[in-house]
Amino acid sequence: MNPQSTDVDIAIVGGAMVGASLALALDNLGRQLQRPLKLALIERHQPGTGESGFDARAIAVAHGSRHTLQQLGIWPKLAHLATPIHDIHVSDRGHFGMTEINCRSFNLDALGAVVELERVGQTLFAALAKTDIAVFCPAELTSIASETQGHILTLSDGQQLRCKLLVAADGANSKVRQLQQQPQQISAFGQSAIIANVASKRPHQGMAWERFTEHGPIALLPMADSNGQPRLSLVWAMPEQAVAERLALADNDFLDALQQAFGNRAGQFTAVGSRHSYPLALSYMPRPAFHRTLYVGNAAQTLHPIAGQGFNLGLRDISGLLAVLAPVLQQGGDVGAVTVIHQYLACRENDRRQTINSIEFLVRGFSNQYWPLVAGRNLGLRLLSWLPPLKVPVAHRAMGWHGREACIASARSR
Repeated sequence: MNPQSTDVDIAIVGGAMVGASLALALDNLGRQLQRPLKLALIERHQPGTGESGFDARAIAVAHGSRHTLQQLGIWPKLAHLATPIHDIHVSDRGHFGMTEINCRSFNLDALGAVVELERVGQTLFAALAKTDIAVFCPAELTSIASETQGHILTLSDGQQLRCKLLVAADGANSKVRQLQQQPQQISAFGQSAIIANVASKRPHQGMAWERFTEHGPIALLPMADSNGQPRLSLVWAMPEQAVAERLALADNDFLDALQQAFGNRAGQFTAVGSRHSYPLALSYMPRPAFHRTLYVGNAAQTLHPIAGQGFNLGLRDISGLLAVLAPVLQQGGDVGAVTVIHQYLACRENDRRQTINSIEFLVRGFSNQYWPLVAGRNLGLRLLSWLPPLKVPVAHRAMGWHGREACIASARSR
């Protein structure tokens, strides 16, 4: 005998940063429009566990993303966890190219903020517990049976959900994509990233660094002090064969290697926390949709962390989906209708393509030692310093404003 299924309007698979934010945003939208939605969120791991999407990493939330989270009613829950980014310093190791973007030039309090995912996860799940959203955690999706009007989802404990719209927010190795056998394109960069938290003698004063080296970029994000020690979140990209060697180093030797590669702009590195690594590749779905299914965040596209745009692009996926669904809810329409799917794809197409292309250009361009390319990119960095107006489009993209308003306007015009 088949178990009785629970009916919901929208089921979200994946409860990390994008999935949890989407669930809360949809709940807020339904209440604002006085069209409450029946929502379900399915997540494999409890926040705070080693395998959770809310792990020990820190991520940058761009200024535009912070604004979006504020509009969605989520940022007030996270603001106390955030460390502001006041300045971004970009340089090319061994060459003359460098530039700096600062918030004062744009009359802003910050260009963005850094949050630690483990603490964010606990906060967002506490917020979810105060809503009527049905949270299934820990629970794993095991099968999808598609119907004309939706899907029947079976979970690892045997429970079943029937939904009108399925949203996959379950990361680069999306189980939804695997079960639906949807295509994904992968472009390997031949690099892996080491992530860790490092302490420095010098206070960071809200400075974020992006340092391009001949082996790959090094990013340092400002974090809240710990026991009086200034901390930075490190993402160090390098050829895959070098990762095991770096991970095997004693802490002092690792810090020496990092200091040599990065230089002294951030001060002397004094300590390093747990080190982890993961391979870097650009993966994306040419069409992040299927029958009554939409893919968002890393399930739709996974970017190189070179510019810290992964979550920010995923949040724009959320904004686009909300903009598409708002008129549907107002009219009492079908949230999983084919028109919703097509409008969402049209809304997100340009922003996704341009962001993916720009990130790939940065990775290929700054990891290449072909001298005309080296000269060109360093001249470009210098021009940004010499001619401040040229920084405006670069800064808008870094701050997460690029593509956001155009996507929302596109959705509302349909």
